[in-house]
Amino acid sequence: MIDFKTIFLIAARAIKANKMRSILTSLGIIIGVAAVIVMLSVGNGAQISIQKEMKSMGTNLIIIRSGVAKSSGARGGHGSQPTMKKADGDAIQEKIDAIKLAAPVLEETAQIVYGNTNWSTGVSGTDSRFFAIKEWSLAYGRMFSRTDIKNASKVAILGQTVVNELFGDVDPLGKTIRVKGIPFQVIGVLDKRGQSGHGQDQDDVVYIPITTAQKKVMGIMFPDQVKMIMLQAVDAQSTYTSQGEIKELLRQRHNLGVNKDDDFVIMNLTQMMEMMESSTKVMTILLGAIASISLLVGGIGIMNIMLVSVTERTREIGIRMAIGAKAWDIRLQFLTEALVLSLIGGLLGVVVGLVGSVLVGIFTTLPAKVALTYVLLPFSFAGFVGLFFGFYPAYKASKLNPINALRYE
Repeated sequence: MIDFKTIFLIAARAIKANKMRSILTSLGIIIGVAAVIVMLSVGNGAQISIQKEMKSMGTNLIIIRSGVAKSSGARGGHGSQPTMKKADGDAIQEKIDAIKLAAPVLEETAQIVYGNTNWSTGVSGTDSRFFAIKEWSLAYGRMFSRTDIKNASKVAILGQTVVNELFGDVDPLGKTIRVKGIPFQVIGVLDKRGQSGHGQDQDDVVYIPITTAQKKVMGIMFPDQVKMIMLQAVDAQSTYTSQGEIKELLRQRHNLGVNKDDDFVIMNLTQMMEMMESSTKVMTILLGAIASISLLVGGIGIMNIMLVSVTERTREIGIRMAIGAKAWDIRLQFLTEALVLSLIGGLLGVVVGLVGSVLVGIFTTLPAKVALTYVLLPFSFAGFVGLFFGFYPAYKASKLNPINALRYE
């Protein structure tokens, strides 16, 4: 019967007898485990950041922007050719079953004034469907009503940042602000949303009815013009399958002939986010694989030191064999030493990796989120590396001739 306790004590005694060498041997494992934890945590943080961004933008999203204007060979940006109307969005929602909601958006930056305080922020004209798509609720107050949209009422809903900058501790409900010199009554305040994945403050915004924006605030080139239409499909798959129907319907509404290019741009945000998330997963695996090379290097270091240890302890091995130790006992002893060295390095590597992940999150813009899997995986791999690279020295030790070993000086 194998006495594991005795084997472990012998291995621990051998490691303790050469403390500095043992620490240096474990250094490669420490660095490898720590690097894997940090790299995987950064990749995991990036994925969480993308998921947070998707959630803040809404689910199953498609955005339609006006087309690109061309003049003398020069091309403008998206939206430079004003072609989209609020009625286009209404038609898409009504006629395409895969589309649940369609919200018009018209936006620009403007100076907002309350009393003696002013603040420059983004002003967006839209309707209540926009907030349903974004899954954005009110902290207090009310949403735009049909009457507000129909009558182009001068009412506004504010983000928390605008409230803080203009009103401080004063309740903004019912107060009058001025947008480009036009008075608006505050009817609602949105829940705090925080920063998007790109670092944009989502609470630094003012919303007004789309019709008010069109008729009274923002200069538009033709009636019912909007900058973009935000669509929400019934599910993620519908964001792909509905694009053809949307394109065909808009071409009909815009009277585009067979040989004419689209005067609009359809962007599937669900697809874009899925591609980003997929790319981040691949990058996480790649970073983890690169960091794992350090573990392999650490394993080679363990093998080299164990071979040196076998040579140094040849006479000891001969004595153990002479008093009855079998080849398997010798092999298990050196395997245990290699395993203990790698596990000690693994534990220290876990500590360094956790501290490193925290420091990365504090001192850089890279998000780092540690998961239990990202700790157990490299630690387990460190143990496997110790066994794998410790096998040859252990095998070599077990094959020594007892007589020759006893004669070794």
